[in-house]
Amino acid sequence: MTTVGVVMFPGTNCEQDVAWAVKVLGGEPEMLWHADRTVGTSDAVVIAGGFAHGDYLRTGAIARFSPVMEAVADFARGGGPVVGICNGFQILCEAGLLAGALQKNAGLKFRCETVDLRVETTSTVLTRNAEPGQILRIPINHFEGNFVCDERTLKGLQENDQIVLRYVENPNGSLDDIAGICNDGRNIVGLMPHPERASEALLGSTDGAVLLGSLL
Repeated sequence: MTTVGVVMFPGTNCEQDVAWAVKVLGGEPEMLWHADRTVGTSDAVVIAGGFAHGDYLRTGAIARFSPVMEAVADFARGGGPVVGICNGFQILCEAGLLAGALQKNAGLKFRCETVDLRVETTSTVLTRNAEPGQILRIPINHFEGNFVCDERTLKGLQENDQIVLRYVENPNGSLDDIAGICNDGRNIVGLMPHPERASEALLGSTDGAVLLGSLL
């Protein structure tokens, strides 16, 4: 059974959603606190969504210095699968584990809705069970999900097939319709949508299971 470490910070509010989805899909969640200096016995790590440290300064700007992030970075450098969802994506960018940054949505509007995502690559730890071009309906819930980077970084992401998911209809102004990216090792993925909220039929969609099932 795959053990998934679910990282929590003060202000995280999606950790139980992720843990539940992991259980539903046949994995075993292991809760990790931001002050932990190891990822325990985790086979994979998910940094859950929320408002780490209240999102003071910038989203993820304080969380990147938590002891657990050094452990997550070491785990990732060893090839361990790491996924950051929403605030987790922001933290991975702030920690330098993923390129770019997330800024306030276009129009300065909080977006809480279900969106269509297109799978752009299937060679990552989060999309290996998906099909190229597959459309997934998954909720978003964010105010700072507008992905930005410089032109050189964007070109690198495009040429190296590191854009994992794109919005079919861009809800937040994200550059190149980006909803999720990966590192060049393809074992670290960050995405703004919440697959844990679309992991079983009772939630209205099982499309998130395609992604979390890939991780497991």
